[in-house]
Amino acid sequence: MPLRLNPTFREHLAGADRALIGMWSCTGSPLVTEIAAGSGLDWLLIDGEHSANTLDSLQVQLQAVAAYPITPLVRVPWNDPVTIKQVLDLGAQNLIVPMVSSADEARAAVAATRYPPAGIRGVGSALARSARWNRVEDYLTEAAQHVSLTVQIETSAGVEAAAGIAAVDGVDAVFVGPSDLAASMGLLGQQTHPDVVAAVEHVFAAVAAAGKPVGVNAFDPVAADGYIAAGASFVAVGADVALLARASEALATRFLPAPASGPAASY
Repeated sequence: MPLRLNPTFREHLAGADRALIGMWSCTGSPLVTEIAAGSGLDWLLIDGEHSANTLDSLQVQLQAVAAYPITPLVRVPWNDPVTIKQVLDLGAQNLIVPMVSSADEARAAVAATRYPPAGIRGVGSALARSARWNRVEDYLTEAAQHVSLTVQIETSAGVEAAAGIAAVDGVDAVFVGPSDLAASMGLLGQQTHPDVVAAVEHVFAAVAAAGKPVGVNAFDPVAADGYIAAGASFVAVGADVALLARASEALATRFLPAPASGPAASY
């Protein structure tokens, strides 16, 4: 029986009349990811870079999210063609590739998502969830239509190369990571420093001029509002682990007495 795949993140961005709002899923838990999938947000990033996710856990989370009206993205740990091939074969349609700092690196990411002769992706559709084990008609010839690629700019070099990166054919969107960008600029931990914000907005302008959508990671609501006003097409505004950490701390603050001053008692 022929099956149809979902629209890609590229298509959702093209049809949006506002910034698309999403969040990070980092726990590796399919249950937590499923809870986030039912949140009503536009998109959900399942992170393979800064989490304990494995190929197995990524696949289970993609399966859990499939029942909900949210667009799942998977961030691979690195711009590596083997990992990209495996994650695509798991059925991820929307990839984010981190630490892309040049047009050549962007072209390498594109090649990893394309079958020959357009790229270098290995052919295994009969074995893979990506083509639903060959139940998606013409998957091999139309695979590029079923995959969207977002590259992540996270370094000073990437900021300088933003226009060239965005111009690469096959790059569907650019995502800015202020945390690593701040570190690259010698401002570790200062994601909202004026110089970092200015660098992010420089990327916004360069990517917009190339006609591509641009997004940013901004867990600070004030920063997120500012980036939306500056023209962000999509914004990540939180993460499952951060929400759990802050909410559990708030419970402790609300219900427990303030700790006494002085050194903590030992065990």
